Amino acid sequence: MELLPAIDIRGGRCVRLLQGDFGQETRYPVDPVELAQRYADLGARWLHVVDLDGAAQGAPANLQVIQEIARAANLKVQLGGGIRSRDDLDRALGVVDRAVIGSLAVEARDLVTGWLQELGPDRITLALDVRVDEDDMPRIATHGWTRESAETLWSTLTAYADSDLRHVLCTDVERDGALLGPNLRLYATCRHRFPDIRFQASGGVRDSRDLSDLAGTGVAWAISGKALLEGRITDEEIRSFLPSG
Repeated sequence: MELLPAIDIRGGRCVRLLQGDFGQETRYPVDPVELAQRYADLGARWLHVVDLDGAAQGAPANLQVIQEIARAANLKVQLGGGIRSRDDLDRALGVVDRAVIGSLAVEARDLVTGWLQELGPDRITLALDVRVDEDDMPRIATHGWTRESAETLWSTLTAYADSDLRHVLCTDVERDGALLGPNLRLYATCRHRFPDIRFQASGGVRDSRDLSDLAGTGVAWAISGKALLEGRITDEEIRSFLPSG
């Protein structure tokens, strides 16, 4: 498993939201480009960037800053936030290496399946965000987690079974930005049910022990933003989960 450092950008600044709520924002006094360079120096080869302005506006809004990040740190970038049309997708992929598709993955499956076939499975990641109900069923949340779909994580992934899907970012919404620990059972079940998918686990990482526990589930990537920003994971521990560290 590889650590995928996350940088969330709003108004050109590094921030973190609690459970995706724009009203619960924490700002960090660090330049996004400098932060990306730090992660690169520690051995990162990929960076996960969320364009929060893009997510709010419905189209990518911080591509210039994101391009600066990619160039300065010489990192491959996976970008999410506001990619809701083919034009958005083309603009994003003109700057970054991989684009994250969220709500459209559930609401326009045929369209997204076509993009996967045309562009190749390594250019697109599906973001499938879930709330786990009282019956332990992961139910899909869309549109910045403000709407709950009738779909479950399992039904959505099964619907993509015959596609070129390779990368899936799965976030347990209730744990995002809350430092509650990752949902290990969810990710272990993901790997058991869909062993050919390279899952990215997101939400809840507190420390290096959580990263080790996630590695035990078999996920390909663990995304961490807040724990890294707040120094909860030491540089030495970060390097141990990076291929070039």
